[in-house]
Amino acid sequence: MAKARTASAGRDDAAVGLALAALTDPTRRAVVALLAHGPKRAGELAATLAMAPPSLSRHLRVLRKSGLVADDEPEHDARVRLYRLRPESLAPLQGWLDELQAFWGDQLQAFKAHAAKAAPNGATSRRRR
Repeated sequence: MAKARTASAGRDDAAVGLALAALTDPTRRAVVALLAHGPKRAGELAATLAMAPPSLSRHLRVLRKSGLVADDEPEHDARVRLYRLRPESLAPLQGWLDELQAFWGDQLQAFKAHAAKAAPNGATSRRRR
């Protein structure tokens, strides 16, 4: 258990919480998936997702507050906003997932070692019918 606490010391748990909360909604996950292919205008996102712009706007606000998405105004047209994914904001979430995977990998290896010791000659016990 001390190993898990030590590993998480450098991670930003607040960022992990914000990312998880933002990604609980399937529409927001779809927006993130679309933005993974490059920046898009809100209108493009709304059309692709077949959503009304005001509905999409609420989802974009949550994604911006979580830090997963940023919006930029192109120099040539201040009326347009381009939304882009901030891949660096996924790093705390990826770190947390890596810790979980390592923990369960260790647990499964320990169980495998225990099962190998418990079974005579490596044979598994079989139930009779």
